Amino acid sequence: MIHIIIGTRAQLIKMAPVMLELNRRNIDYNFIFLSQHKETILEMLDEFNLKGPDQILCDNDKDIVSTRKMFFWSLKVLIKGFINRRKIFRNDKSGIVLVHGDAPPLLLGSLLAKLQGIKVGQVEAGLRSYNILKPFPEELTRVLTARLGLIDYYFCQDKNSYNVASKYPGHAVETNGNTLIDTIKMCRQEEINIKEKFGLGYSKFALATIHRYENLKNIGRFELIINTIQQASQKIPILFILHPPTRKVLNDKGYVVELQKYENIAFLPRLSFFKFHQLLHQAEFIISDGGSNQEETAYLGKPCLLMRSETERREGIGENVVLSNFDKMIISHFIKNYKIFTNITSIEKLNPSKTIVDFIVSNTNP
Repeated sequence: MIHIIIGTRAQLIKMAPVMLELNRRNIDYNFIFLSQHKETILEMLDEFNLKGPDQILCDNDKDIVSTRKMFFWSLKVLIKGFINRRKIFRNDKSGIVLVHGDAPPLLLGSLLAKLQGIKVGQVEAGLRSYNILKPFPEELTRVLTARLGLIDYYFCQDKNSYNVASKYPGHAVETNGNTLIDTIKMCRQEEINIKEKFGLGYSKFALATIHRYENLKNIGRFELIINTIQQASQKIPILFILHPPTRKVLNDKGYVVELQKYENIAFLPRLSFFKFHQLLHQAEFIISDGGSNQEETAYLGKPCLLMRSETERREGIGENVVLSNFDKMIISHFIKNYKIFTNITSIEKLNPSKTIVDFIVSNTNP
């Protein structure tokens, strides 16, 4: 049997095309939801036309947004998962568990799968920043999971990640792109009327979305990011999309009042993937610290100012994605000249999700 473990929105976005490929082939799968992120999840499942979870472990009313909550949530997942593992995995011992990427559910799901005696496949495997604290806890999670020998199959998006994964026990498979490519191809390039939807009368705009732990917890760095958004708003209106932890920091530090003084900065709630993608399609550029946003803009050829000092992903670097390194000169140059970072790309012939399912069907006992 195929078991799919998802805990976060980003994992669902990138695993959805794999799940849909299984549906297309009439292959049943066991959808296990760890509930790290709950906000907008049900709406996203509906958008992707996916079934609801078969198993829900550690259901939460709100997203897990703090380190303390993450620690206790992880313990709860492991304890409840261990006690109920036979039920969760339908007493299966010969199938495969697919877990995505680098968020905590990768480590937690892999541990539970091994306790049940099931093989584990990691989708989006082999990425490395080579800095254990950046991004945190993602780099620590993927390194620890690999070094503990919890992964049997590494599904790698490019040659570099394939080479990294090949150094560990297990079998590495190159998928020729991230499954995000297949997700993007599902999106309809429809324009959102932002005046009608959000009451905003902008004809042109850019997006900002910040949520990385290392940025939210570093006051100096976070202030630079806020200054960058303020600077960009002097050139073009900015739609600032607030993740729950970002909203909390803005409120706690009093930045909301300060940013509300800028008429060209508008706050938006976190959106479902399809709605966000439609906004991104219309935006002039994006200011982000997210690896998935880096990949998405690379596949779309959209200018992206990445508010990080390093990235484990190679997509778009040197083309449409500018790594800020928190350098004010690099930031100013991007804002003044963002149009030169537009890049034309083609992803139509790529289908990483099909490659993954083809391998599973041919090499495992799903």
